[in-house]
Amino acid sequence: MSELIKVVLSEEELPRQWYNLVADLPHPVPPPVDMQGQPIGPDALAPVFPMNLIEQEVSTARWIDIPEEVLGILKIWRPTPLYRARRLEEYLGTPAKIFFKHEGVSPPGSHKPNTAVPQAYFNKVFGIKRLTTETGAGQWGSALAFACNLIGIECKVFMVRISFDQKPFRKMMMQAWGANCVASPSTETKVGRSILDDDPNTPGSLGIAISEAIEQAVQDDQTRYSLGSVLNHVMLHQTIIGLETKKQMALIGMKPDVVIGCAGGGSNFAGISFPFLCDKIAGSTDVRVIATEPESCPTLTRAPYAYDSGDVAMMTPLLPMYTLGHTFVPPPIHAGGLRYHGMAPLVSQVLREGLIEAVAIHQLECYEAAIAFAHTEGFLSAPETAHAIAQTIREAKRAKEEGKERVILMNWSGHGLMDLTGYQAYFEGKLHDYSLPDEHLERFLASLKGLPKPPELGG
Repeated sequence: MSELIKVVLSEEELPRQWYNLVADLPHPVPPPVDMQGQPIGPDALAPVFPMNLIEQEVSTARWIDIPEEVLGILKIWRPTPLYRARRLEEYLGTPAKIFFKHEGVSPPGSHKPNTAVPQAYFNKVFGIKRLTTETGAGQWGSALAFACNLIGIECKVFMVRISFDQKPFRKMMMQAWGANCVASPSTETKVGRSILDDDPNTPGSLGIAISEAIEQAVQDDQTRYSLGSVLNHVMLHQTIIGLETKKQMALIGMKPDVVIGCAGGGSNFAGISFPFLCDKIAGSTDVRVIATEPESCPTLTRAPYAYDSGDVAMMTPLLPMYTLGHTFVPPPIHAGGLRYHGMAPLVSQVLREGLIEAVAIHQLECYEAAIAFAHTEGFLSAPETAHAIAQTIREAKRAKEEGKERVILMNWSGHGLMDLTGYQAYFEGKLHDYSLPDEHLERFLASLKGLPKPPELGG
């Protein structure tokens, strides 16, 4: 056991159900509302999502069965391995035991197919022929292209322009799986043309790309929209990560003292943490759970909790979340998957409840951490994942300073083999740290003026 490096599960041990945190929250999440503050029903979402996914979105059941056809595809790469980062521990001289769940073994190279596959499946079962979506760094677009190809439906991806330019290989991955990928904002939608008229050189944003994808989806009865983060059903599908990890840690007789994940919209963070939060809510553990985000997009650490739209054109219902404002246009950092303006309502709720912590980290520290990880563990990390590594190193150093053994669990959410231009910029000294100025934050938050306010916690 002292030489343990990797913990694997058999196909037979793959979880057969997803875990729904909604069933165990101390207080319910405020409902989505319209512009007048009135709660919306499932029918209001029907032009955008199929009803079978809407049922998952609003479900309060603790466990939801995973269809056999979905399991059959997930078995291509799942269960994923859990590694002990012994070389990193030795490098840091820490008494902490560091584990990382390797989600980069999926064909697209990240955790995103965990929800892309079921979303494509449920849409096809419902009779949908095409899906539209947005993508930031390209992980989600690649995952949905992969899933749609295997399930047998068409896929259209609006990719944030700065990432479209920075990460051309992601676009090629999507094309290889048969998807149509265009830079956003584009001239193909009314929203895109309007944005380009105002600022032809805009780097784009996830909020803009979402508006474009939804605009095209609602124009065709056989098309629906697919989202890779934020919504409840996405968090639900990702819990397969934490459920597997709990089984793997039980095999070696360990429980984490700290669970860490990077957070943009919240999906990989929820995936690793929600099954452990279940135990924390029940009082059987006092595990610390930490979400890490960029200093340049400080949603959890500096933004207010408010009702806001998920997109620039305000085509989505208003969701209760920590938000930088739907007009937020992020700086062109290389962690494109963490550049969203809002945080998932469920992740926002557990922060409100005091069940998790949140930290913001500069990108240079993250790249430094990613290089240390590559030098010790060998794996090249996505820039998003590097935020989790940086916090893991902070926690390992803290354990060393305090002289205490700790078990630290990190979600290694994806590889960086498609992000080498970011590493090149880092090596050439072209990357710089950036903190969102208060005056910029206030300007973006002005878009919340006049919107309904969520109730106080427990109100």
